[in-house]
Amino acid sequence: MSVSANKLPITNLLLLAFLCLAFGEEVKSPGKYPLVVSTWPFLEAVRAAWRTVESGLSAMDAVVEGCSACEELRCDGTVGPGGSPDENGETTMDAMIMNGVTMEVGAVAAMRYVSDGIKAARLVMQHTKHTMLVGEQASVFAISMGLPGPTNLSSEESMDKWIKWKENKCQPNFRKNVLPVDDCGPYHATNTVNLGENTCTNSKWLECGRLGSCHISLHNHDTISMAVIDRVSCSFSSNFCSLVCIIWIGYNLLFMFLFPDGTYCCWYIN
Repeated sequence: MSVSANKLPITNLLLLAFLCLAFGEEVKSPGKYPLVVSTWPFLEAVRAAWRTVESGLSAMDAVVEGCSACEELRCDGTVGPGGSPDENGETTMDAMIMNGVTMEVGAVAAMRYVSDGIKAARLVMQHTKHTMLVGEQASVFAISMGLPGPTNLSSEESMDKWIKWKENKCQPNFRKNVLPVDDCGPYHATNTVNLGENTCTNSKWLECGRLGSCHISLHNHDTISMAVIDRVSCSFSSNFCSLVCIIWIGYNLLFMFLFPDGTYCCWYIN
């Protein structure tokens, strides 16, 4: 079995992708295929994907099984139900899947009441002409296609995080240029015309977006991303991020690059 926990800095990954696109060099590996690669040490997810592809099923089936395993295990509390609450205390699901052969993509974001995020994303890809379904409509679609639901995606742990966050006056959060600065809402926008480039009214978390000024640890960002290299498929599944990332709708920044040899790479950044 080939297992890899991706520990490369994101800047290295971006540089690699840029060089491949700019110079058109082929990216080849001397390793044997099929190959299963995942971010973070989520070995059970990798093993589930490997068992699937080793049994003769497709790379697409393998990434779904791998991410589904992580959703069921609630890997690090950042994947699957029972994790990261939003500002209302609710856990929602985000997931994306890509078929590197057909170039099809399917995704769900801020999906409520349905715990099978990656399976829902695959259904979007296979049974709609859309790329992404969001929120309540993603939930309705997933349930109509046979996935279990509606179900409560919150847990005792996620509600405890949310309660403590509220008790801490809703700090930290992802709002900026709003009042009140150091308390919970309701919020209203401030006049941003005279704000300097390095000035934010609420900068305790992202410091005006300068990632280097944030405290980054294993449990407060990121999620699972997985690639199965055979007929290449990539996917991720997430309930967004941990305690410090309290948001009102799920969103994910995805970077995907097509290498000249037809191999796709994808990863996920919070």
